[in-house]
Amino acid sequence: MDRLRNTRLPDLPLHRLEVPLPHLLPFAIGTFDTIGPLSRASFPHRHTFYEIVHVTGGSGAHVLDLVRRPVEPPQLCVITPGQVHHWDEADRLTGHVVLFNEDFLLPHADDAAALRLLAGRPGHPAGDQAAPIAALLADMGEEYRELRPGYQNVLRACLHILIARASRTLGRTGDAPDAACGEGAAGEATAGAARDRATELASAFGRLLCEPEGAGRSVGWYARELGVSVGHFQTLVRRATGRSPGSLIRQQQTLEAKRLLSGTDMTVRQISYAAGFSDAAYFCRFFRRETGMSPGEFRARTAGRNHHDPRIESIAAHQDGP
Repeated sequence: MDRLRNTRLPDLPLHRLEVPLPHLLPFAIGTFDTIGPLSRASFPHRHTFYEIVHVTGGSGAHVLDLVRRPVEPPQLCVITPGQVHHWDEADRLTGHVVLFNEDFLLPHADDAAALRLLAGRPGHPAGDQAAPIAALLADMGEEYRELRPGYQNVLRACLHILIARASRTLGRTGDAPDAACGEGAAGEATAGAARDRATELASAFGRLLCEPEGAGRSVGWYARELGVSVGHFQTLVRRATGRSPGSLIRQQQTLEAKRLLSGTDMTVRQISYAAGFSDAAYFCRFFRRETGMSPGEFRARTAGRNHHDPRIESIAAHQDGP
């Protein structure tokens, strides 16, 4: 099984995270080598997942949404779903690569906002957090390899701490993205104006979408709330994220349903209403279409009844082989 799948869109490749049991562990951690060549891809592409990279060695540059930052270890790079990035002339990159889907943020939904802020930079110094982050990543890597009892909870807790420590690296001046570096900075700034508008609107959409009742709202409601036409709203969100507003709403509905199924004793009918559905039967069909399983099956599996190895195949092989 491939670690990352390269799916071709009309304009850019789209990488998806594939793990053997995404409903159990939508997460992976490893080095550039164990994750695979796509972890240091030299061509512009998007992700459907989050990526946190702690670079400890190597040379080249990281380019995120047209902004180029030379590799200067120790350095942090955060990429959120929909952003366009690649590695330029990267050589002998070392460090840890953490990949995870939105599902892995279930216990700490506010972490998504912190990740969006961190992703405003193509790469920045780890500063006095470099040693604690390296130690934390080493511990996470061991948990991922060993799969000891309770490893899912440990990894989720560690990810929450990792995001908090990464946020400290921004400092008081970290609220604004870095300026473009090197040749072509003026051109990138000009090209960035339209991108910034799309990013700003998509971020506002994301904040509204994360509100408790957000998943039940329509595309039209969001467009009106943000003061744009439906057509313009769809264009800008797709430009910023590579996805339609409708698909992001469905993702949020699915995520909210997963949170409630895994973390509460609510009935499926109650959860369907909380996720924005008026018909429980339709919700069940929707959930199966989005996840490949019924709400009941998802609840049973996340209760720990499935004991297959959930790691990315290459990392498991790297650990268990000769």
